[in-house]
Amino acid sequence: METQLSSESARHLFLRALRFHPECSKLYQEYFRMELMHAEKQRKEKKEFEQAKMDLGEFNYSEEILNGEMARIIYRDAAQKIKGVEFHLAVLSIAKLFDFTQDLQKEILESLQTKYADDPLMWDYMARRELELGSLQSTEPTTKQMKVSEMTQREERCCAVFEEAVGAVPTEDMWKCYITFCLERCKRKTNSEELKQKRLQRTLSVFNKAHESSLLPEALYKQWLQLLLESNLFEKAMEVAEAATERFSLSVETWQMRLQVLIQLKSDSVTQCFEEAVKHVKSKVCGTLPLWALWVEWSEGTNSKEDTDALYQRSLCATTPAESVTMKEMYLDWTYRIGGYKKVKRVFTSLCENRPFSLDFFRKMIQIEKEQESCKMLHLREYYERALREFGSTDSDLWLDYIKEELSHPQGKPENCGSIHWRAMKMLQGDLVEEFISKYTLLQTGHL
Repeated sequence: METQLSSESARHLFLRALRFHPECSKLYQEYFRMELMHAEKQRKEKKEFEQAKMDLGEFNYSEEILNGEMARIIYRDAAQKIKGVEFHLAVLSIAKLFDFTQDLQKEILESLQTKYADDPLMWDYMARRELELGSLQSTEPTTKQMKVSEMTQREERCCAVFEEAVGAVPTEDMWKCYITFCLERCKRKTNSEELKQKRLQRTLSVFNKAHESSLLPEALYKQWLQLLLESNLFEKAMEVAEAATERFSLSVETWQMRLQVLIQLKSDSVTQCFEEAVKHVKSKVCGTLPLWALWVEWSEGTNSKEDTDALYQRSLCATTPAESVTMKEMYLDWTYRIGGYKKVKRVFTSLCENRPFSLDFFRKMIQIEKEQESCKMLHLREYYERALREFGSTDSDLWLDYIKEELSHPQGKPENCGSIHWRAMKMLQGDLVEEFISKYTLLQTGHL
């Protein structure tokens, strides 16, 4: 089409392609575009010939082709095979690129409205279309105030369509489209304080209506809360957060969201809300780890050491075994920060009585020991041995670090390295043996 200037060959290629891929939406779109390009090219040629007052007798310009009739045939054929709003919208956006397709655009729009009256995407398109329609055509200079009032009118027309839409298609998806539109307008920069306030009020009101219809999706409550907090509407934010947890009482994210609002507003009912949250969200259904992590983090900055300690102890029993691993790491870390070395050693020993553990749990304790002025090899050996009991078969680096420690620590015994090496070869699984041997060789030659 573009290089050989042969629209005939291009057309044949498209028809062949569609025989192989009769349901390919992209092919139909590009074929449609090509026919419109062809029509546009012919229109230009005809215009140039007419301007040059040449005889058009030998050139056969068919009125139908000039008006994009071929594209219309393709569209109608495709519309029977390809279902869905997306295809119609794609074809419509292609038709809009050409200035002679008014009738064709009208046909696509009408088909869209009749076939997909219950599809949120169709309504979303129809509503947003109001933004483009009816811009001021007059050449008179427009004042800032006129621009603002015109934009306000356009946005109100969009919202009128959306209001009709949520009445016709009362679904979560439809409300989501409406709210997304309002939030987009809210974020647009404007120097007009009046317009800014109108957009904010409108967005908050739409959130409220969706919530009252019980059709506000869970994910959008978060955006509503953000908007309320940014607007300093704290009372309303607390109300909304509570309503969200009533509606999604099993959702960890929703409880987390409510708690974050209460913490941010320094409310008195944080503890009470945490108790409520862990009661509603059972560990079996979905993990309560985010709630416990948030709770102890908040407690660290708010409550006494004793209360926080008790909370950590409680969290170890309340979380699932897999989650308690993270809580143990956090507990160890906090104890060291608050109570120092002696306290953390006691906590470490007591935590070691209950599996499971993470490798980081032991590594943290090894790190703490190494930070002490009187770092004892005796203690390091104990931590390495405990860690190897859990992870000796799956982690070759742990063995190497143990060997390095014996070689470099003032109280280390290099003669122990042979037996550690022998144990590693016996315990490590599969390819890890190879990995260990090559790293050990590098260590011996001083390259590691």
